[in-house]
Amino acid sequence: MKEKEYYNEIESFIKKNEISKKRRVLEENYDTLNNYWNIGKLIVEAQGGSSIAKYGNELIKEWSVNLTQNYGKGYNYTNLSRFRQFYLLFPKLAPVAQLSWTNITILLPIKDENKRNYYINLCIERNLSKRQLLEEIKSSNYERLVNKPKYIELISLKKEYFTFEDIKNPVIIKVDKNQIIKTEKDLELTILSKIEFILTQLGKGFCFIGSQYKISNYYIDILLFNIELNCYVVVELKVRKLKVEDKAQTEMYMKFVEENIKKATQNKTIGIIISKEQDKFVINFIKSDKLIPLTYELINK
Repeated sequence: MKEKEYYNEIESFIKKNEISKKRRVLEENYDTLNNYWNIGKLIVEAQGGSSIAKYGNELIKEWSVNLTQNYGKGYNYTNLSRFRQFYLLFPKLAPVAQLSWTNITILLPIKDENKRNYYINLCIERNLSKRQLLEEIKSSNYERLVNKPKYIELISLKKEYFTFEDIKNPVIIKVDKNQIIKTEKDLELTILSKIEFILTQLGKGFCFIGSQYKISNYYIDILLFNIELNCYVVVELKVRKLKVEDKAQTEMYMKFVEENIKKATQNKTIGIIISKEQDKFVINFIKSDKLIPLTYELINK
């Protein structure tokens, strides 16, 4: 390889790693919030329910001593009290699952629900850091609103489902004129060799997780994740015309991902089937129960 080719290959590995890190951060953040929310829920239940729990008792003091000794300061009296308040303020985790725990601790003391919801929405819309959120609150942004609505609802998760606004049609990949694709493995290797380019052609936010990805006793041809859409993408490859059972097979894999990998805050899994129609390969997107075909061309250089 030439020097430039080595550089490009190094850069592709770095990009892939950076995308994977972003995905892991999203998952780790959800695991943390889910853990704290469930601890809060159990504390409230142990105290006799929300109507009693809001007054507090000696239970948290007693438990915090033992938990701090065994697991560190992250489970001291102050934090256990925050976990309880976290659950009481948000009986459903999903609306705030995109926030960091640091930002949530800043928002917990805000008693005015409208004001709190305003800053939560601001965090989600602008992806505010701790410093930025504190600046927004310090500058009294909510108080300075000219027309305050009577009730501010929490916004839903970003992009609840798949859209086709950024997709190119057809998706074109240049292959060597002597390259022959006879098997699904040939097609898989061709796609993997051009994976960075293909992901940009599919749309924004797609990143590669793995090929021949094992779930239970099955192997998914290619598994992707989309950061923008916050969902997994199952890709199945066929070097023949699409059959009815292909959709059912892909949907089965999508269900496996939903049940074994997908987090509660992530959106519904997307399915893609790449099949061959005469001299072209066609991408079929599975959205809900619909199959949406897009042309996918392999052309010679």
